[in-house]
Amino acid sequence: MGGGAATTVAAALVVAVVAWAGVASAAVYEVGDTVGWTVMGSPNYTAWAESKKFHVGDTIVFSYNKQFHNVMAVSKGAYKSCRTANAMATWTTGNDSVVLNTTGHHYFICGFTGHCANGQKVDVPVLASSAAPSESPAATPSSGTKPSGGATAAPSPQPNAAPEALAGRAVAATVAASLLSLAAAVLA
Repeated sequence: MGGGAATTVAAALVVAVVAWAGVASAAVYEVGDTVGWTVMGSPNYTAWAESKKFHVGDTIVFSYNKQFHNVMAVSKGAYKSCRTANAMATWTTGNDSVVLNTTGHHYFICGFTGHCANGQKVDVPVLASSAAPSESPAATPSSGTKPSGGATAAPSPQPNAAPEALAGRAVAATVAASLLSLAAAVLA
């Protein structure tokens, strides 16, 4: 391969590797860590959210008993007053993956009576990420309610969505490594 063509191929591969590295960097967070999404034991979701750095493209997973809880994406005002009317989206599967597609604050509450007032609510501040766009189209959550404000249902929530997402990172890392190897071979 001629020098100009090799350089062009190498440049294209570097761009592809950078793109794949961005995909591989998206994180998956279990809301409440091992406690999950509950009112039992009075978890501090404010402290949980403050201990993380969320970026566009990250996924948060709400794990809960669907007989006693749900997840609602709400406005800041509804979050502060625990209002469930006019929720932007509602999830009810008990294992809901939500992709954070925009920067800013994303507010979630449990819509069961008294739960939000007892602390089952979380404000997720999302920072910009160079690996993902700051705005993307919204998907439809499992309940059929279309979310707005940048929080969308992750594709096909599974019984254990977090490990699947982590497996996706491994695939992206493998592809990135393969592309780097190919680039090295072309330049050699």
